Amino acid sequence: MAVSMRDLDPAFQGAGQKAGLEIWRIENFRPVPVNQSSYGKFFTGDSYVVLKTTALKSGALRHDIHYWLGKDTSQDEAGAAAIKTVELDAALGGRAVQYREVQGHETEKFLSYFKPCIIPQEGGFASGFKHPEGEEYKIRLFVCRGKHVVNVKEVPFTRSSLNHDDIFILDTQSKIFQFNGSNSSIQERAKSLEVVQYIKDTYHHGKCEVAAIEDGKLMADAETGEFWGFFGGFAPLPRKTASEEDKIPESLPVKLFCVKKGQAEPVEAVSFTRDLLETNKCYILDCGVEVFVWMGRNTSLDERKSASGAAEELLRSLDRPKSHVIRVIEGFETVAFRSKFVSWPQTTEVVASEDGRGKVAALLKRQGLNVKGLLKAEPVKEEPQLHIDCTGNLEVWRVNGNNKILLQASDHFKFYSGGCYIFQYSYPGEDKEEYLIGTWFGKQSVEEERAAAITLANKMVESMKLLPSQARMYEGSEPIQFFAIFQSFIVFKGGLSDGYKKYVAEKDIPDDTYSEDGVALFRVQGSGPDNMQSIQVEPVASSLNSSYCYILHNGSTVFMWTGSLTTPEDQELVERQLDILKPNLQCKPQKEGAESEQFWDLLGGKTEYPSQKIARVAERDPHLLECTFFKGVLKVKEIYNFTQDDLMTEDVFVLDCHSDIYVWVGQQVDSKTRTQALTIGEKFLEQDFLLEKLSRETPIYIIREGCEPPFFTRFFTWDSAQSNMHGNSFQRKLAIVKNGGTPILDKPKRRTPVSYGGRSSVVSADKSQRSRSMSFSPERVRVRGRSPAFNALAANFENPNARNLSTPPPVLRKLYPKSVTPDSAKVAPKSAAITALSATFEKARETIIPRSPKVNPEAPKPLLGSDTKENSMSSRIESLTIKEDAKEGEAEDDDGLPTYPYDRLVTTATDPVTEIDVTKRETYLSSSEFKGKFGMAKDAFYKLPKWKQNKLKMALRLF
Repeated sequence: MAVSMRDLDPAFQGAGQKAGLEIWRIENFRPVPVNQSSYGKFFTGDSYVVLKTTALKSGALRHDIHYWLGKDTSQDEAGAAAIKTVELDAALGGRAVQYREVQGHETEKFLSYFKPCIIPQEGGFASGFKHPEGEEYKIRLFVCRGKHVVNVKEVPFTRSSLNHDDIFILDTQSKIFQFNGSNSSIQERAKSLEVVQYIKDTYHHGKCEVAAIEDGKLMADAETGEFWGFFGGFAPLPRKTASEEDKIPESLPVKLFCVKKGQAEPVEAVSFTRDLLETNKCYILDCGVEVFVWMGRNTSLDERKSASGAAEELLRSLDRPKSHVIRVIEGFETVAFRSKFVSWPQTTEVVASEDGRGKVAALLKRQGLNVKGLLKAEPVKEEPQLHIDCTGNLEVWRVNGNNKILLQASDHFKFYSGGCYIFQYSYPGEDKEEYLIGTWFGKQSVEEERAAAITLANKMVESMKLLPSQARMYEGSEPIQFFAIFQSFIVFKGGLSDGYKKYVAEKDIPDDTYSEDGVALFRVQGSGPDNMQSIQVEPVASSLNSSYCYILHNGSTVFMWTGSLTTPEDQELVERQLDILKPNLQCKPQKEGAESEQFWDLLGGKTEYPSQKIARVAERDPHLLECTFFKGVLKVKEIYNFTQDDLMTEDVFVLDCHSDIYVWVGQQVDSKTRTQALTIGEKFLEQDFLLEKLSRETPIYIIREGCEPPFFTRFFTWDSAQSNMHGNSFQRKLAIVKNGGTPILDKPKRRTPVSYGGRSSVVSADKSQRSRSMSFSPERVRVRGRSPAFNALAANFENPNARNLSTPPPVLRKLYPKSVTPDSAKVAPKSAAITALSATFEKARETIIPRSPKVNPEAPKPLLGSDTKENSMSSRIESLTIKEDAKEGEAEDDDGLPTYPYDRLVTTATDPVTEIDVTKRETYLSSSEFKGKFGMAKDAFYKLPKWKQNKLKMALRLF
């Protein structure tokens, strides 16, 4: 598109360079910037140009331009606004979507910029502005329509304006009344109360009474009588008579026109395809309510202005002045436009995205204009945030037929591709325990067990009174929260379930279930110790990838292959995974390009393989859509510029961020629809309403109002008090309006952890509760091998932020440092602990602990005023504990710890030692035996990295 300085208005210089709104009013056919304090204030006699700039996740800026035409604006001013909109688009690089907005018939997108509403004022620049100051307060009557954005229109202050279908606001000097027509919806009533609040704040300085009047209540209360008194007393309302503005436009057949020399000429076609649109022409697509003007990338500014004029002329000739005119540029078409075509290739969207923008920027720069806003901003490089506390408790079940089998803690992370699994994860939230119940489907799993997994998970959720969030995910499409919960994760080929075995037998398919003695190849991936996976792949050379490390084994022969594009961090991950898969075997390192013949023989010979990293589906800018599901048909409506207020308790919404979708279910949704939440999510993926090529295996979360997890609320500015309020949307909003914005809350629900598999909510570390939930939370005070009396007392002396030296160092960083864990929630003052427990402790010491020269028989009196004395007391208690563990007949090493023979400390011992810290078995070896087994002294061993310590311990069966 050719651009010259004479085509660009100086008022648009520097526009659209940062996210936000910018508004110009047309004065004498020129755009004049509107002061920001007057945004949202429109005059009926004027035309305006409104620019909305949105910063996208990619770092780019998206522009939407609207030109608003007041009902009293002149035709010349309206034409000037339309032309200036095209010019502004040119100044922004020719990629903005442009909308024509007519007063009273604005698009929902436009109204969403000015929530809760716009109320145009009489007057304008040409006719002079009216200022009501000093005049007697004028009683006004407004009609409100809309469920998510409200279209407000002033109507004559007479009884005949009222009807049963709409909501009306009567604004008087001392009180604002909202009249709810009997046929209006709860959601519309709630949204209209936001308009009441706006009128109260704007025209009454926040000081006036508010009353809600229900249609049909007659004279039941004083406020109803007061309302009807303004209309001369109550009388039955007439039936609503449809005005021209209320008529629903007929659904017209879609027509395509090509613009030639300013005239719209019909294009004959059996069906509309992308091929009909030529890049050097402009077209008009008439869809009835919406009229699109499509402008080819190679058209001139004059041709685009001419096409806009042709669209206006077409609407005048068809007597449809209220239709929305939307102008789109080739390569940046809206979803609504693309959906009108039979097929729309995915690639067209990217052609010229930066090319055309760069050319325009270069041209304008040579002409002396500021082009900073035209250039694409650098995307912000951030590590993906998990938004979930990873110190919780995990339980996992494998689905077998219609039943579920609880897995041992040591098998939590070992999944089979032919299986289905259910997991329950509980973790500390802001003020209560949060729950997530999920299902995982392997690529080779059978349909019957997938259905059984969903049914079993639903029963678990129902038994917990619908408190947990739910997740459904497929192998290969897991969200980052899943990997963070599991830390280490392995997927083996094949399956163990009866359903899988039956399927492969019936289909006569070879059963390739993983065998430790067979040939197996694993791709190792992840970002660190808290996110690492081993995925079994076909044992052939084409499965290799230069960007990953691999483990190849054939029985006791183990190879570790490192791709040429891997990092030291990747190589550390493969070391860690080797410790899990083949802990007691020596591996043969293989660098890419220097492999042995034996390595290639195991893979069936050398062949070509890729080098590019497997890309995860990236999260995109979120979209919120209201869902209606009836008789198997799903309909959606997008909510623009959404906030938490848009989540109505009577409705179901889908939040789509491309990599995951969230189905949010309000508390007031009927029970049948609640049970169909997963079906709604699956239908949404199937129908792909936003034409974004969503995979059917995209993770689906089901979120229930009042139990929203942090990985959902991050998309909003969230106020948890709102989702804990009483009643329906209208009752909640009325309580806020009447109470000056203070929500009335439900009493907090007491959550009782529910266990599946026979465990109580408090379990020991050697059962299914993860040891890391005890050891890896830095706020928990827990020391193994001590008596209960000592634990209670020591918890009050030790620094809760200092890591316990008898447990492994934390691998996970705590994402919510303010979270309260069960063990750290009730730490009593030190003095109180000593007073309450000293007698118990002394009694236990006298009966259990033998006197020894290492222990002072006279316990010192605690002096809490001195830190030195506290530390002294703590050290004495520590020495007492060591003596407590060193029972009669036990040897001690030089450090005072009890020692045991190596044969009794190994994990396979026939006569194992009890009451030791099983995570630190090596500490119970004598110094000489330790050096003989590990080949080094204890001090040298503990200076090694943790993963190397674990590797040595595994080889000696001490891990």
